[in-house]
Amino acid sequence: MATVLVVGADKGIAHSIVRQLDARGDDVIAACLFDGADLAADGIRVEPQVDVSSGESVKILAARLAANDTKLDAIYHIAGVMWLDELGDIDYDSFRKQFEINAIGPLRTIEALRGLLKTGAKVGIVSSRVGSLGDNTSGGMYAYRISKAAANMVGLNLHHDLSPDGISVLMLHPGMVATDLTKDFPGEHEYITPEQAAAGLIRNIDHLTPETSGRFQHSDGTFLQW
Repeated sequence: MATVLVVGADKGIAHSIVRQLDARGDDVIAACLFDGADLAADGIRVEPQVDVSSGESVKILAARLAANDTKLDAIYHIAGVMWLDELGDIDYDSFRKQFEINAIGPLRTIEALRGLLKTGAKVGIVSSRVGSLGDNTSGGMYAYRISKAAANMVGLNLHHDLSPDGISVLMLHPGMVATDLTKDFPGEHEYITPEQAAAGLIRNIDHLTPETSGRFQHSDGTFLQW
């Protein structure tokens, strides 16, 4: 039985990951921005009020886990936001907030929890294909694209720094998922459910090895360009 921390578990993809890992028998810890009452009601361990944009909040989480002698086999860092913009109409306060949550958030969290990761542990960070420089053919979405491109660099850096400890890191693209996050996403797309995305991301982390660490993978299993 693996001990797994899922960050951003209040709803959406992360909520589904928690449910699926719990159903298969893993010891799941759901780090939620709010109280995670529905998860706690089903006997899932919840760490509430975890705000990845706050250094103090993340340090408190790390201290609570350490106090319980928690050692982690895996971390899924899913917490993220998306507020759309376009050239000529960029809200730079929103820009900074997205960068704080989407790029600095996973770095802050994983740095704080590094000492709780077992040798051979796995770290998955949800990014987005729109953060790929090589895949950008349309422009737009400045804050979201840039924050996710930065998150990709965070993941690659963590791969280099954590691999000597036997820890593997994978950047994850969930696909086009029907959640609150994507309801205003431009264009026509075939959306998958959070449950489908969660199953794919879990499969990716299950199959993650030191040889595939440091890459960017779609929930359908294909590897993506940076």
